[in-house]
Amino acid sequence: MLQTIAPEKLTDNVFDLVGKDWMLITAGDLQKYNTMTASWGGFGILWGKKVCFCVVRPSRYTYQFMEASDRFTLSFFPEQYREALNFCGSKSGRDVDKAAATGLTPVAGAGGLVYFDQARLVMECAKLYYQDLDPAHFLDPGIEKNYQGRDYHRMYIGEITRCLLKEAE
Repeated sequence: MLQTIAPEKLTDNVFDLVGKDWMLITAGDLQKYNTMTASWGGFGILWGKKVCFCVVRPSRYTYQFMEASDRFTLSFFPEQYREALNFCGSKSGRDVDKAAATGLTPVAGAGGLVYFDQARLVMECAKLYYQDLDPAHFLDPGIEKNYQGRDYHRMYIGEITRCLLKEAE
């Protein structure tokens, strides 16, 4: 069962959470939502708020859900769900029901936000800001290799409004 926890009480290594464990970014409601795997993003304090940032390419189906919603979730899973995360990062929600294909169970959170029952950690977020990444501002020319299709991400900064952590079993 997930218990509400203050974000500052989390003990996870944030670099591992995003870069190693990965996350599902989800926007929409149970009637219509999409989710995608992400391994880029971060956490911190901005404008006196506890925030996350995540990036979504405009070509991704999740992008239209992020644009249409003022809230989103980040879901983190135990290692046993790695194949589900791989699937959600390699298939489009335009073509396949990712939850049905992976066995993940969508759940309605606060205000209808969607997360997954199997998640061990969920962050509910309210969008505060967005900005399109501009290659003219890349100071390291090596960054450009991530954009061979010139499909630059949109960055979203969200206030973490609630964290849910699965009780130790």
